[in-house]
Formats: sequence, structure tokens, C-alpha cells
Amino acid sequence: MRKTKKLLSLALASTMVLSLAACGGGSTDTTTAAPEATTAAEADAGSTEATTAAGAEGESAAEETTSNGNNIAVCLASEPQTIDPALNSAVDGAVMLNHFFEGLVKWVDDGEGNAITAPGQAESWEKVNNDDGTVTYTLKLRDGIKWSDGKDVTAGDFEYSWKRLANPETAADYCYMIDMVQNYAGIANSEADPDTLGIKAIDDKTLEIVLSYDCPYFEEIMAFPATFPVRQDIVEGNDEWTYDVATYVSNGPYKMKEWSHNAYILTEKNENYYDYANLGPDTIRFTLLDDANAMLAAYKSGELDFIEELPPDEMANYLASGELIVADYIGTYYVCFNVEDEIFSDPLIRKAFSLAIDRNYIVDNVSQAGEVPATGYVPAGVNDAAGPSGDDFRTVGGEYYSVAEADYEKNCEEARALLAEAGYPNGEGFPTVEYMYNTNDKHKAIGEALQNMWQEQLGVTVNLSNQDWNVFLESRKQGDYQIARNGWIADYNDPCSFLDMWYTGGGNNDAQYSNKDYDAKIDAAKATAVAEDRMKAFHEAEDILIEQDNVLAPVYFYTQPYMIKDDIEGMYYTPLGYFFFGYTSRK
Repeated sequence: MRKTKKLLSLALASTMVLSLAACGGGSTDTTTAAPEATTAAEADAGSTEATTAAGAEGESAAEETTSNGNNIAVCLASEPQTIDPALNSAVDGAVMLNHFFEGLVKWVDDGEGNAITAPGQAESWEKVNNDDGTVTYTLKLRDGIKWSDGKDVTAGDFEYSWKRLANPETAADYCYMIDMVQNYAGIANSEADPDTLGIKAIDDKTLEIVLSYDCPYFEEIMAFPATFPVRQDIVEGNDEWTYDVATYVSNGPYKMKEWSHNAYILTEKNENYYDYANLGPDTIRFTLLDDANAMLAAYKSGELDFIEELPPDEMANYLASGELIVADYIGTYYVCFNVEDEIFSDPLIRKAFSLAIDRNYIVDNVSQAGEVPATGYVPAGVNDAAGPSGDDFRTVGGEYYSVAEADYEKNCEEARALLAEAGYPNGEGFPTVEYMYNTNDKHKAIGEALQNMWQEQLGVTVNLSNQDWNVFLESRKQGDYQIARNGWIADYNDPCSFLDMWYTGGGNNDAQYSNKDYDAKIDAAKATAVAEDRMKAFHEAEDILIEQDNVLAPVYFYTQPYMIKDDIEGMYYTPLGYFFFGYTSRK
């Protein structure tokens, strides 16, 4: 099994981009959509990663959506915590949302199964760099875009949805994804009204967005699920709108047909989608499972066409047979410490626990899907200042500890010395602590390996506990844990996707971490569009997070294993973790 560093790639280009000369004081870019439906692939993004987590039952209502006819059945995870675009923070939910909804920008197939950004609900946009450092995007919406109930999608729907996302009352973990939009900071601090956010519907077809700085990944933000539109008349005053087929009104290629909780979500083509004629399956069934053995059995029996989870002891066999595909995935699997916990508030203890992890053992003997032992937090494949053509952020940032097998005992010696310095020589007097993970065979196996490493190398006792996926997410978010399994997949190809989440008070800051020096580095990175200055600030932020404060213990850099039936073609994928099934067909 290959253990060398594997660089990941992510196509960031939009189709048909034309740079125009500046008018007045600013520079202008215009992006225009390709003709509609030019190919069947023109379909519709550190989010926490998708993991499997609840049971399955109630097959009768969806029997027709097994592997027969023009239907497809897939399993990404278990019961999602939410399928509200603004509130979702998991990759499994994001994959579903990319089928139900569409943003101003969307992901399309590049013809080789890779997803790239392209105009979505917006057919074109103009970008103007203003003299005061702000940037104005003026977007024109496509003709003929409609909600699944037949009503027109308007620029006002996007204005409402982005202001809803920014509003602290919405309590969206991903509110900070639009922190580059003018006046966001004041709204987030409850010092300004959400209506002052720099987004405005000029008319039903024209949307203006003003950024406080030139954000290099803004097109990917416009393709991110949290920025998808929702309808004010549907959402306002109805907290349960996502659970009812009658009120789950969406604007993407598919719409909800049925939700049998803890069993499946059944979708069907949205007849009001502008590219309806080119869609593939009549129905897509998202089967909800948390048992990897049950997933594999359903796949082998023909009930499922796609799975991305296998029992750990089956990984090697299916890799060897070629049935298991391993794709690039820009993400990091890590151990998260609650820094407000009485024990893990001490960075010496956090560092000791991190150094005692045998990362090579975990990737070689437990996860077994070609993962790379993590030498830092931001993973391989994330662009640095030079962009896709130069060294990536991890190469430039270097290693925070050695993962060479020969150095593991040296790491453990340092870990024991740190634990003694913290007052627990050879683990004496160290209280029993708990490691929490979500219900999943692989996470359980990794938890057991960590438990043994910490006990054998540090002399401490760590108990294991598990929770269903949606419960686990909430427990971790609220800081109701001591040590927890965690993982983060890039939302866009920039180190900011991994680093700004640890900003004080951030919605995805599960460690409850706060450091004013760290916050200052993130602020500095966001205050400049100069690539070298941005990356310098981000590297200094990671130094504080991992080298100084040891808030996290990175374990490995992800790969994405999956299996798909041989007769399915047309699926495409982005290393952000999104699979697209809307343009698939059977051979």
C-alpha cells in the first residue's frame, strides 16, 4: 500500500471567463454561461465529513428504486442532521443539497468525471474591483429558472437567503462562509441589522453583491450549499419545513418525493428545472444506513448502486480486486480536544496525546484506503501562494512532527516527558477520560487503536463512547465531550477553509478554542488580496493552532473510497467530497 505523499488536485476554473479592460477606476471580469444543456453532464461544497450513522427500515415504499430501470439507489450516510441549506454542515447533507438545490454557481462534469465550477442559476456576472478595495459582483439570473412548485426564482430569493444565513438568529454554523460580503462583521456581532448585508436585488433578474475585499475563492462560495436559495414564504415561521414534502420546495434538478426517516430519502426529477430534459435517473434514493456490513450486503444484492463505506476488514480485499475505487479527497481526519475541559485545557497534555498516536499503524492496519499520515492540519492538495502550479500549502508549511516509523518511539518519549511536566509521570494520577465517536465500524476501530496507544504509551485510561451521527454532531458542537473524533473536508481550495473555523466563536469551532493572536492572523489573511501575504498569515495561524497550542491531533489526510456498479456511467465528483448522480445512466 502506497505511503508516499499524494498530491490532490481540484479544478477551480469557471467556463468561458472573459477579462475586460477597466472602466473608470476598477478592473472588470465578466463570466457568461455556456448554452444550456450542451451536454448531459451539465448539472448542478470543511464541512464536517460525511460518515455513516443511523439504521434502515421501511423498504416497501421505495422498492421500485433499487437497481431496476432508470433509477439509482445510493448510500452516503444515515439520517442527516438537517437538509436546510443554511444549517447543514456535513458532507452527506451537502451531496443531497446539491441535488435538491442550485446556487448562483454550480459544479459540472469536465467530461472526465471531475467537477468544475460553471454558471448555475446565474447565467453571467461582472466583477469590478473598486478604488476603495471593495469588489462588486453584478449577476444576471438565467431565464426560466423556477422553484419545484413552479414559481419563478428571483434575485430577491438570493438576497433573502444570504441575509438569513448571516443573521445570528438563524444560528448557522456556516454563517462565516460569507464573511467577505460587506457589513457581515457588524451583523455577526449583532451591531448591525442583517438587512445591511452587501447583497441587493436590483430587479428580479439582477443581483448585486459587494465584497469588502477581493476574495480569491468567491466563485466557489457561490456554489457552496449554505448560499443556496430558499423561499421566504416557505421558511418563515415554519421550523419543520424541511420534513414535509409539501413544503420542501427546492430549485435544483431533483425534488423530494418521500422521506422515511432512518430509512431513505426518495427524490425524483424536478420537472421545473431548466435542464430537465438532460437529467438521468427518474429517481435517486438516498438510503440511510450506519452499518457498513449492511451497506456492503445491500450493494452485493443489487439494492444499492453506490456505497462509500465498507467494513474495515473488507477494505484490502476490495482494493485488491479493483472493485473499490480510491479518489482524491481534500480533508483531514483528526482528534479534537475540548480546550475548556479541566484536563484538556492544558496544551502539554494535548501535545502528549497527539505525539503518542501511531499514525502509520492506523492508515496501514485500520483505515486501509491509501490515506496519508498527517504531518499537520491543512492537508496536501490545498493551494499555496503559487496556486495549482506550485508547491501546496502542506509542502510549504512542512511537518509539525515526524511520522517516520523509526521516529515513533522518540515521539512517545517526548509525550511521556510532557505528561510528567503536566504533573502525571507515567500517567500516575491521570483521571479516566472519554473519547467520543459517531456510530461507525471504522471510527470504532480507530478509537480502539487510539485507546490502546494512549494506554500503552502514556499509562492513561481512556473509555470509548459512541452516538448516532446527528446526536454526535450536536454534542460535539456544544462541547459536551473531552476528546472526540473529528474531520474536515475543504469547502473550497484555500487554507482559509481549514483555518478560519477555529476563530473565536466560529460556528464549527468544536474545540471551543479562543486565542486573540490566532484571530489576528486570520484577520490579517482576510484583509489582503496579496497571495504571499495571505499565505504567510495562514502559515503563522497554523503554527499557533498546532505547534503552539496543540488544539487538534491530526491523524491522516483523507482519500475517498467508493464502489459503484459497472453499469452506471456519468457520475462525477469533486475532491471536496461531492458526488453528483443527476446525469447518470445505465449502460
